[in-house]
Amino acid sequence: MAEHQLQPIDDVAFFHRAPVVYRFTVDLPVTPDVAWAELTRQNTLDWCRMIKKVTFTSPEPHGVGTTRTAELAPGLVKVNERFFVWEADAEAGTYRNAFAVVSSNVPGLRRFGELTEVVPSGLGSRLTWAFAIEPAGPLAKLPGLSVVSKPALGTFRTDTVKYFAKLA
Repeated sequence: MAEHQLQPIDDVAFFHRAPVVYRFTVDLPVTPDVAWAELTRQNTLDWCRMIKKVTFTSPEPHGVGTTRTAELAPGLVKVNERFFVWEADAEAGTYRNAFAVVSSNVPGLRRFGELTEVVPSGLGSRLTWAFAIEPAGPLAKLPGLSVVSKPALGTFRTDTVKYFAKLA
C-alpha cells in the first residue's frame, strides 16, 4: 500500500482547534511514574483493543523527535508518528507528550495527533488523553465524523481504566 503523508502538527493548540477532538480524563490507581512508564514503554497500549502493536523506532532516552509506528487492530492500518512534545518532571510527578502522525498506509487524514498528560491526583494519578483529527478528501465532507470516531476512541478510555485497575 502507498504511504500517505500527513501535514505536520507543531503545537498543542491543535488539540483545541482541530475539526474533531476527543478528550477524556480519568483517575488511575497508580503513581504518575508508574502510569508514565506504562504509557511510554515499548509495545505500550497492548491493553487497548483498537491497537495491534506500538513500536518505538527511536532509541532511548525518548524525547522531542522520537518516532514510533502503530498498527491498529486487526492490522490493516499502519501509521508513523513523531513526538513534538516530551516533558517529564519525575520530581513533580508531571508528564506530557504529544505526537503527530506523519504518514499512514490509508488515505483520509490531513492531520492526526495525540496529547497525553499525567499528573498526581488524590488516589494516584490523573491521565488526560486527547485525540485531534483533521480529515481529508471525502472524509472532510462527512457530517458527523465526530459521532463515528467518539465511540471508537472511547474504547481507549474503557480499556485503559480496566488495565490500570489490574495494576493497582
